Amino acid sequence: MPEFTVQDNETPLTPLAFLQRHVSAAAKSYLRQLLKKGKVIGPRGVVGEGDVLQAGDCLVLPDSGRLRELLSVVPGQGDAALFILYESREILIVNKPAGLATHRGEGHQEQHLTGQVEQLIRSRGDAYQVAPIHRLDLETSGPVLFGKGKKACSELGKLFMLHEVEKSYLALVAGKTSGSGVLHSTVPSKGKHKEAQTAFKSVQRSETASLLRLTLYTGRQHQIRRQLADLGHPLFGDQRYGGAQHAALPRLFLHCCQLAFVDPFSGSPIEVNSALPADLNDFLVEVGLKSMGG
Repeated sequence: MPEFTVQDNETPLTPLAFLQRHVSAAAKSYLRQLLKKGKVIGPRGVVGEGDVLQAGDCLVLPDSGRLRELLSVVPGQGDAALFILYESREILIVNKPAGLATHRGEGHQEQHLTGQVEQLIRSRGDAYQVAPIHRLDLETSGPVLFGKGKKACSELGKLFMLHEVEKSYLALVAGKTSGSGVLHSTVPSKGKHKEAQTAFKSVQRSETASLLRLTLYTGRQHQIRRQLADLGHPLFGDQRYGGAQHAALPRLFLHCCQLAFVDPFSGSPIEVNSALPADLNDFLVEVGLKSMGG
């Protein structure tokens, strides 16, 4: 069930204003009804609209589909929306769409995922810094892990350094691949050639295209794209590595579908899944495979 802890800078807020801050996509009338119907529980029992919040209070909301939907979407920059896949006190995982850079950089000074997350934190009135612990290429979609505060960023960064975060991808490649296997090769990385290892398993195959689920054991730049191109099965839409270009596919067919790791703060396992985006599902049908959209 959704839980929110009252911070020191939030004690002047009424319960309704507190909920508006943390469930910003919800209408005020919807949140007021939750309070009136006794659906919000605090450390001293049911929370009413006239109650006084104290720093450290944990408010528990009902586990409803409507509420989960509202919590997953918060305002982003401009017309963009920020989709939260998971959040705890130290961890924030958001879904990055294709075409949005992870970091600020040349050509992406204004619109980037990190800026959207920073805007979210500021809108809540929080002062801590947030930073992405890893990145996805511009054209790749999927979950990106952020640390909330310097200590969180440091501990989460260690997980990646120790290869304790499992990242899985869905990729559509040219030709019919074998059913499963492990790609083991060296790829260019920061001026050197370094070992790269990727496990793959076919999800769907035809004579002309294969949808693969891949799990990274190392994290080299463009690892998946390079290894599959070297194997003779470049990704659809991957112009850089010889992938076929199609008018129906304006971007690279590569999506990070899962992040899994053990929370270094609570010790609990975390598994976050991200469904294949609609544009990629549509292209599966275009090449004669089945949509993953259910």
